[in-house]
Amino acid sequence: MAVVEESTGREAVIQRLRDVGLRVTGPRLEVLQVLSAGGHMDVESLTAAARERLGTLTSQAVYEMLRHFLETGLASKFDRPGLPAVFEIAGPPHQHALCVRCGRVENVRAEVPEPAGDAIGAWRMGEGAEITFKGLCPDCLAAPRD
Repeated sequence: MAVVEESTGREAVIQRLRDVGLRVTGPRLEVLQVLSAGGHMDVESLTAAARERLGTLTSQAVYEMLRHFLETGLASKFDRPGLPAVFEIAGPPHQHALCVRCGRVENVRAEVPEPAGDAIGAWRMGEGAEITFKGLCPDCLAAPRD
């Protein structure tokens, strides 16, 4: 997996693409810059944000770019049950908080516990672990419930 720095400048984004062997194109550069700005975005939001800068861009093209970004370790994907998946720039391992009302996703730094005793029998762990904290985000907590 590629190590991605926090810098979001255009030159840094160009270098990220080159570091993983992807050709630098206008659409790739814009999509990666939008992702580099932070947050978790679904394909439609990502397409709309990049389209504002490019003029034209299809969701299918963004899906294809994201596939390349995932394969090269530039981006990571978080699946939200019942909602479109969201994508973010790959970085240090972290967990996620998911709002069960609006689907908002935030990064959380938390230690992943080891399974107790023989809880998973003869399994050999080593591929990592993911924990999702589920609850209500601050906006949903503050909003009146219908």
